[in-house]
Amino acid sequence: MAIKHEAATSMKKGSYILIDATACKVSDVQISRPGKHGHAKVRIQAVGLIDGKKRDVVMPGHEVEVPIIEKRNAQILSMEGTKANVMDTETFETFDLEIPEDLQGTVTDGAIILYWDILGQKVMKQIKSAGDAGDE
Repeated sequence: MAIKHEAATSMKKGSYILIDATACKVSDVQISRPGKHGHAKVRIQAVGLIDGKKRDVVMPGHEVEVPIIEKRNAQILSMEGTKANVMDTETFETFDLEIPEDLQGTVTDGAIILYWDILGQKVMKQIKSAGDAGDE
């Protein structure tokens, strides 16, 4: 698992965090002041990158786990329904990816796509170039 550690107080809107072993994108951060005998508390609201669920967590301002997200390119070899068989353009590894609802109908064979590798799970994010890119 590719993770690193950061201070919870350094989290900003748009950064990534691991909540309940799920990679999430931070949507809101509230930091309370430290009390006379206590530490500052951080309340983080985030949305899961893969499942889209909202999550809340309240914790002391110590370290949190942050997922390292690899952003890679792949070429679509074939499609069947909502699945696409793709090949990574650097490692030439082939695997199947689910086509997200917002990209269905716009993805074509031979298109170059951007996918994210999030804790071993691969997710298609966007189309970089459409159509027959097979003349490399």
